[in-house]
Amino acid sequence: MSSASTSSLSVYSKLFNKHSCGFAIPGFVSSRTACCFAGTVHSRLTLHLKSTQCLPIRNSRSIFKCVHQTSEPSVSIDSFQSNDVSAEEKVVVLVIGEGAREHALCFALRQSPSCEAVFCAPGNAGISSSRDATCISDLGILDSLAVISFCRKQGIGLVVVGPEAPLVSGLADDLFKAGIPAFGPSSEAAVLEGSKNFMKNLCDKYNIPTAKYKTFMDPSAAKKYIKEEGTPIVIKADGLADGKGVIIAKTLEEAYEAVDSMLVKGIFGSAGCKILVEEFLEGEEASFHALVDGENAVALESAQDHKQVGDGDRGPNTGGMGAYSPAPILTPELQSLVMKSIILPTVKGMAAEGCRFVGVLYAGLMIEKKSGLPKLIEYNVRFGDPECQVLMARLESDLVQAMLAACRGDVTGVKLKWSPESAMVVVMASKGYPGAYDKGSVIWNLEEAEVVAPSVKILHAGTAFDSDGNIVATGGRVLGVTAKGKNLEEAHERAYQAIEAINWPGGFCRQDIGWRAFAKQQLANQG
Repeated sequence: MSSASTSSLSVYSKLFNKHSCGFAIPGFVSSRTACCFAGTVHSRLTLHLKSTQCLPIRNSRSIFKCVHQTSEPSVSIDSFQSNDVSAEEKVVVLVIGEGAREHALCFALRQSPSCEAVFCAPGNAGISSSRDATCISDLGILDSLAVISFCRKQGIGLVVVGPEAPLVSGLADDLFKAGIPAFGPSSEAAVLEGSKNFMKNLCDKYNIPTAKYKTFMDPSAAKKYIKEEGTPIVIKADGLADGKGVIIAKTLEEAYEAVDSMLVKGIFGSAGCKILVEEFLEGEEASFHALVDGENAVALESAQDHKQVGDGDRGPNTGGMGAYSPAPILTPELQSLVMKSIILPTVKGMAAEGCRFVGVLYAGLMIEKKSGLPKLIEYNVRFGDPECQVLMARLESDLVQAMLAACRGDVTGVKLKWSPESAMVVVMASKGYPGAYDKGSVIWNLEEAEVVAPSVKILHAGTAFDSDGNIVATGGRVLGVTAKGKNLEEAHERAYQAIEAINWPGGFCRQDIGWRAFAKQQLANQG
């Protein structure tokens, strides 16, 4: 359990009553913690901690505002001077999480010249067996006190929080309060992902292009609106639903069923007790990541994922069945427009609301077919999974230093270097995913598969060791088979060569990752 006090929980309960159905999440920081730390405090400063109230702005849009009041005692944060690590110093890093995204981060951090060692909590069998990090399987990542104690014992100079749940629950806040640099937003800034309604309200207020929408808690009102708007239409759970809270309904019957499943049957629990009914945007989705320090942002390379479970982007949505970088759909002109019209207004807007964002901001975009312009679908407050895997495969800069620059509030001097090669990741999942699936099937020949072609890296998500020391599948998405090549075609060939070498009867993958990019290339060649 976090060090959150009863008073702070009441404050955050009010916030989530407004934006996420009123569920209380353990792990929020005490009411004496600064509302929005934003990584702007430098070493050898004295920070006057703030008591926090989160109040709705009194206008037509229900964005909350953080009101600070200085209170004693003052806290010296000399320990935060580790933020000013020079390139010659070595930093011990702790990565929070257990998936393929975290495996990719561990691998990239370990390559950083300024990284001394990497720990991962809880990690998984692949991270441990590949020696990309030392896994701490028994460290509770939602227990801030335990994480802080571990960091102090091990001399951790940077904590990188991978998944969204610890961010929403306030882990980064508690680490900052303890003087430990954490790459990831405060719990209040993490509401960008924790509540889609909050994100949409922010878009309204700061003129960020997004799909038309309305928010509902009453199923009858939602159905009436759907009938007026027609189909296809999109129904979204407001809160965190493990990437499964979005339904694209093609008929009124499908839409009504989606409404009832969330608001009546409660299939997503508190995350679905408020829903958004959203305009269906026709076009092509793309992923855009930016490194953010609270005031400024630096764009990362482009990427694109495949969310549907089946070839040709058919079937139900998943957490992602593969990705590639670069994404041809995101031309340099479009990337510039995304920064200008979406990313920077969001960063400036969050700062204006009193809740500055620090970390990586991941915008899910739709490039509209009719206009060719980008619109924001949703925000994630961490790296995308599987997009992180291909971004980390191409990154050639010191990741530790880039993250520390964001933590200390100064990314303006960060110049990220990327490999000119392309990267692709193909997700291998347990048969039945995203529905019911069996656990415990043995996966053979992983070491052999990693050497069948150059530049192959097998990243683990849901794996563990059985009693005989074999690697077994424990989740839905299990492996991220990643490869680089001189172009996407070569990266594709190498990734699928590695998959052919893996012996896992209990698994499956899509066979067409990258098909949109290849189709564009074919059209260009014909033109």
